[in-house]
Amino acid sequence: MTEPPADLVVRAVGVEKRFGRLEVLKGISLDVRKRETVCIIGPSGSGKTTFIRCINHLEKIDGGRIEVNGHLIGYRERNGQLVEDSERSISLQRTQIGMVFQRFNLFPHKTALENVTEAPVHVLGVDKSQATTEAVALLARVGLADKRDVYPGKLSGGQQQRVAIARALAMKPALMLFDEPTSALDPEVIGEVLHVMEELAHEGMTMIVVTHEMGFAKVAADRVVMMDEGVIVEEGEPEQLFDSPEHSRTKQFLSKIL
Repeated sequence: MTEPPADLVVRAVGVEKRFGRLEVLKGISLDVRKRETVCIIGPSGSGKTTFIRCINHLEKIDGGRIEVNGHLIGYRERNGQLVEDSERSISLQRTQIGMVFQRFNLFPHKTALENVTEAPVHVLGVDKSQATTEAVALLARVGLADKRDVYPGKLSGGQQQRVAIARALAMKPALMLFDEPTSALDPEVIGEVLHVMEELAHEGMTMIVVTHEMGFAKVAADRVVMMDEGVIVEEGEPEQLFDSPEHSRTKQFLSKIL
């Protein structure tokens, strides 16, 4: 087996996932390098969300392996077999992987600032004053400097999602996962979230983004991956995949949404 590139952040090899008899992932293999933004597109039910949930072990895999920064995620090897890792080890691994969901999952009883400082203080043990300073800077970075003392219930959906992005960034992750982060938002606020994500991509954050926003994929992605029925149908640079897709399934899908 060839030595993986030194700048490899994610290596997924032959990943399989089943829910009962339903085979959702049928041997997904994907490499993501440092500073790369990979957008995963495809129809609903193609396995996109399941795949990125497997990357931080929110879903257990049934076959294959996933490594982040050279470390197996969710499992360890024993006598040539993969056995599930301890909860403590899995939790530690997840601190390196930021995740932004469709729903914002903010603590409703905590302000925007408190939501962002929560994990660095209680998970990483960062000093409260340092965490606060960094959280203020992150809220400014996502355009919410004036909302630090506001509770989620008083924020728009777009503002809540930007707080969720700041919260994930506060852990200084090696990798950011986005699971259709704009799908629950009103159309008029989608742009403000995509703008923050575009800036992260241009700044070199390593990102895997499941999205239906083809405009974002065109401008922010280094590579676009098309999934359908649990397999990767096609992948390539945005210009190549959108302008001259090779696979008939990709052509069919894009013709319906572009």
